[in-house]
Amino acid sequence: MPKVAIIGGGPAGLSAGLFTAKNDLDTVVFDTDETWMHKAHLFNYLGIESIDGTEFTEQSREQVEGFGADLRVGEEVTAVEADGEGFAVTTDDGEYDAEYVIFATGTDADLLEDLGAAFTDEDLVDVDLSMETSVENAYATGALIRNQEWQAVISAGDGGAAALDILSNEKGEHYHDFDTPADAE
Repeated sequence: MPKVAIIGGGPAGLSAGLFTAKNDLDTVVFDTDETWMHKAHLFNYLGIESIDGTEFTEQSREQVEGFGADLRVGEEVTAVEADGEGFAVTTDDGEYDAEYVIFATGTDADLLEDLGAAFTDEDLVDVDLSMETSVENAYATGALIRNQEWQAVISAGDGGAAALDILSNEKGEHYHDFDTPADAE
């Protein structure tokens, strides 16, 4: 059973998966491969001078898989239900149980609406500073929570914030993932 199920394989979902997998949480990322990044070219992403959005996505996937995340490209999530001890995540290929779920589905909030998450007056998913929704252990990121602020770097930050909150919960204390040169292989 994965500890963390991430729905969406764009910058927010992959960033979340990077942090959780890197810190040894069993992580699965469901990616329909419909990210807006396939239509983008990045000139405004810190540390990257210029990269095609599809190439960025492919490199990000490789990095996340390198830390041990189970990346399921093409597997669509059709339902998410709270089941008392976490979540039952149903896909077109099967069912998974997870303790945490991160939604990184662009502007598609249908799964969160079905789950019973609260929305703002602007029809955005209502989250706290750690990206947690009104449903405990369910997180929303990127365009789900930000009206018209759909930049890749912002979405990646939201995914990282959600992952760090999960890691803090798991470790029982505030946690931030900060590496030093000595940590490099």
